[in-house]
Amino acid sequence: MGRSPTTLSKQKLGKLKVVRRQLLQRYEHQPFISCLAGLYGCQWKRYQRARAQPGECCCSKLECGSFGMLILTFCLTLVFLYFWSEAQNDYNDFDWFNFGNLGFWFPWSVVLLVVAAVLFTYIAILLVLAVCLLSEGQRLYLHWSHKAGILLALIFSISATAVLSDLWSKEWKTLLLSFQVTAPFLHVGGVSLMTLLSWPIALHFFRMNKRVRQVAIVGLYLAVLFALYLVPLGMYSPCIKGEGTLGPPPALIGHRGAPMLAPENTQLSFEKAVEAGGAGLETDVTISYDGVPFLMHDSTLRRTTNVHEVFPNRTDTPAAMFTWSELETLNAGAWFLTRDPFGTASSLDPDDQVRVQNQTVPMLRDFLDLAALHGKLVIFDLRRPPSGHPYRDDWLNCTLEVIHNESSLNSSQVLWLPAERRDLVQELDPALQQTSGFKASIEELQENHVVRLNLHYSSMSQEQIRYCTSTLLYSWCCSYSSMLA
Repeated sequence: MGRSPTTLSKQKLGKLKVVRRQLLQRYEHQPFISCLAGLYGCQWKRYQRARAQPGECCCSKLECGSFGMLILTFCLTLVFLYFWSEAQNDYNDFDWFNFGNLGFWFPWSVVLLVVAAVLFTYIAILLVLAVCLLSEGQRLYLHWSHKAGILLALIFSISATAVLSDLWSKEWKTLLLSFQVTAPFLHVGGVSLMTLLSWPIALHFFRMNKRVRQVAIVGLYLAVLFALYLVPLGMYSPCIKGEGTLGPPPALIGHRGAPMLAPENTQLSFEKAVEAGGAGLETDVTISYDGVPFLMHDSTLRRTTNVHEVFPNRTDTPAAMFTWSELETLNAGAWFLTRDPFGTASSLDPDDQVRVQNQTVPMLRDFLDLAALHGKLVIFDLRRPPSGHPYRDDWLNCTLEVIHNESSLNSSQVLWLPAERRDLVQELDPALQQTSGFKASIEELQENHVVRLNLHYSSMSQEQIRYCTSTLLYSWCCSYSSMLA
């Protein structure tokens, strides 16, 4: 008995629907896949690429190696980017180091940060493209230009990390300390990333027909996920601690004043540090050729003054070889606006910008009077004059003379940091708070009359601080201060 026309029409319509569904399934993601393959392997045309059949490897051995290198480079660029972003408190030291070697000032630290961020973004985009292609069942083919880019990023990350580790090994301690703040956010980010990867990994798992590969990929994924869920058990962070369980905040010391708000080692910089609520002020003292202690960090005047304009033939002359009358003619603030070392000059109001342009090299006496007026502690590095200087052997007396007879500051407000002839200084002025920049045994510190320590924040653990303060609570204490930057 023949089929009715109605039945034949329904069958034909059903077949057309199946064909249409298959066509849609085959071509509905075509532009998306073309975009992925084009960006990843420059395979913009469909005939240039191939799907990975169920059970087949996603790519050749060469492309497997490229994908593995991509993952490794992603991890290393991420580590370096995090390492350098957390070292921002020492960017000025990095730029100053380069200034001393190259002879001109430039924000190399920011350039390095931008390069690291660009390379990480580039590698991360390639990795996302690869994961998306694998999710669509496409065989990977990485274009040779991207392979060169990955190699460049890998070399940069390894070289930069090695060089900075050698020059600033203390930054690794800073990195570990930073986890106390960033660990909760990094943990949430890691769990979110693994959650996003669950779907591509599941698709890849079901396409495999070899049990060993299935177990390997699922086992690795679950191991990483399990490790992430165990991380909070060993996490210590103020972000997740009760307010009553935290210790007192560190005292803030104005390091060369407030050098992000005004030119370093100028009266305006120290006034800004006082306004910010600093407990003390830190500076660097040099003795002029005629015996006047003044404030200057560098051994020369070329970075923070206009010495190249006033004394063009003495740009590289040590700062201590200038007389005070010569130093008074220099401008110590205009460089801050032209070079903008911290990118903050534009945030100053017009009145402050005018004051910045008129800053001069300050005397130690003016610095001490400002600290006395506001009841602040002071601490300074004291530079011994070079050979041939009239006060090379009398630089300590020059400084003490200013403290005792020329300023209104009480000696007890001075954290005396210079280690030279400490016994003599202690005998001349017992009221000075002897301060050491080096760790030592409690017995040795007591012998040298040291009552405070001025150390890098990563040099002492919480346990060491507790031991010091509990052992000699009324004899001396640890100065564990942050710097206003």
